[in-house]
Amino acid sequence: MKLTAFLFFFISAIAFPQKSIETTFVKKIELKAETIVSVDKFSDYEVIKYVDNNTLFRKHKDAIIYNYSNVQLGDLTSVDAFSPLKIKLFYKSFNTVVILDNRLSEMDKIDFNTVKPYKNVSHVSTGFGSKLWIFNQDLQQLELYNYKTGEVYAKSIPVESSVIQLVSSYNHCWLLTKKYLYKYDAYGSLIYKIENKNYTAMVLNFDNIVLQSSDKNLHYLPKNSQVIAPIKTPKLLINQFLLNRGSLYLYDNEFLHEYQLIKD
Repeated sequence: MKLTAFLFFFISAIAFPQKSIETTFVKKIELKAETIVSVDKFSDYEVIKYVDNNTLFRKHKDAIIYNYSNVQLGDLTSVDAFSPLKIKLFYKSFNTVVILDNRLSEMDKIDFNTVKPYKNVSHVSTGFGSKLWIFNQDLQQLELYNYKTGEVYAKSIPVESSVIQLVSSYNHCWLLTKKYLYKYDAYGSLIYKIENKNYTAMVLNFDNIVLQSSDKNLHYLPKNSQVIAPIKTPKLLINQFLLNRGSLYLYDNEFLHEYQLIKD
């Protein structure tokens, strides 16, 4: 029975390609930035966090109200704003994470060069409480690390190929490599792995994933699913994309375009 069901699913997936997800235009916002970190939408305005010249800015309506930079740590590699009260800034060249509050004031600093045993970290994302998901480049494994106690609460088996990106919620973590997209639970156990069909980037919101392929097309992987569907988008030069509560944001280096995802 299980074999029959699997064969039916497999044949159906081949015979009936996934239906494209439509989008409808909402509005666009003029914005100049190197990297858009997050867009928090309220009734009549947005709070946008973005990076320019290694400085993180928080823009409220049309005014920049907070900013943070740390020239001593060099280039800012990535920013994880999943938790707006604990924003993680990763400086890869110094193997260091800085944690900021919602006013972009420094709360904690984790220097992995001083951690014992030493950790050579290539990617960082949010975990629950005082935990971080980190990718240990020397061991080629994902680790759930408590930066207050120095304990490793969970770790994956070594990964086969080089890592492209790491994103997480409090309960799950996704690791995009050149060969596969992996999903793990909070204990580091593998939930699934999906073949990487030329995906180069991803964003996460409420455990829904949007992936970008090498041809710049976007694809949607919904929560609790392993079926990826193409997203119909306008002919824009997509330099960056974000997802927030059903809104897809596309950035073309001049405007941040908002589209609503239309799902069945």
